Amino acid sequence: MIRKIFGGETAEKVLFFLTAYQDGYASGIAKTFDISLNMVQKQLAKFEEAGLLVSRLKGRTRLYEWNPRYPFLKEFKVFMEKAFEFIPEEEKERYYRQRR
Repeated sequence: MIRKIFGGETAEKVLFFLTAYQDGYASGIAKTFDISLNMVQKQLAKFEEAGLLVSRLKGRTRLYEWNPRYPFLKEFKVFMEKAFEFIPEEEKERYYRQRR
């Protein structure tokens, strides 16, 4: 749905994951979608470099979350929440409503 805007399927999945859960770590995102850990790590690094995300270490795990200082964060989250509404319900149940 938004993958062409953001450059691919991995980017789309990472952004929807963060929209649903507010934070996440690379291996958890990769495991959720059964995609390459390396691809998820690269995508998270790109979003962090762009200023959209920030990361911090929680133990030995790097946790990513929205950057509260990103100047367009409010508008970006509204966009993502609107796009999230168009995800089929079965896909939401499978990927975005897991117990954490």
